[in-house]
Amino acid sequence: MATTNSLHHHHSSSSYHRLNLLPQSHVLPSSLSLKHPTATFSPLTSSSSTIISASLTTQTTTDFDLLSTHLTNQDFRKADEETRRLLIQISGDPATKRGYVFFSEVKSISVQDLQTIDDLWTKHSDGRFGYSVQRKIWLKVKKDFTRFFIKVEWMKLLDTEVVQYNYRAFPDEFKWELDDETPVGHLPLTNALRGTQLLKCVLSHPAFEIDGDDVDEEGGEAENRGVGKAKMKDTTVFKTDYSF
Repeated sequence: MATTNSLHHHHSSSSYHRLNLLPQSHVLPSSLSLKHPTATFSPLTSSSSTIISASLTTQTTTDFDLLSTHLTNQDFRKADEETRRLLIQISGDPATKRGYVFFSEVKSISVQDLQTIDDLWTKHSDGRFGYSVQRKIWLKVKKDFTRFFIKVEWMKLLDTEVVQYNYRAFPDEFKWELDDETPVGHLPLTNALRGTQLLKCVLSHPAFEIDGDDVDEEGGEAENRGVGKAKMKDTTVFKTDYSF
């Protein structure tokens, strides 16, 4: 019987459900700064024209320009870090103050904000990275997180006589370049330090739902390199220790 070993993570294991690692069809806004305003319009009249100015009061303002810059430059390591920072910010003040997100806070994230992050990832990776991409893979493996981790290669097959998988060590063993060897859905990363509820809430968010996509089926071709090999060994019993 195969086992999976715990992956040594770069963050403390005492942090509960924190975001430490952690479709392209949406139209990106002309400005990557999303605001949720309450607007007061003040018409100002001059002799030649009427000028309308808006005074905007916002509770939260999220600037996605830095994420866009990193992804445009194909700096996926920095883009992953910025995505983690943005997710904490858009989860609300309590998450921002503590520096990480509780899974229960994910539902409060706006659809628009999450779709903007996802659109940027899919756009600058030719549709290979992003939460919507990860969701499709997760659904195709019937929401089995062990199989999901293997398919996006957050786990690696060990060179042993028996079938064993181990979690990749962050950051060196993750793949920060986009090429033919990079598995689909590998980025952005989401920590599963104390379980998979946080990742489940992200992948289940209404921002990524498509009518009829949440069906109980295996379906589809292998999404990434090595999936065929992993699929042959899906009958192996894995230890459910998601400690990265």
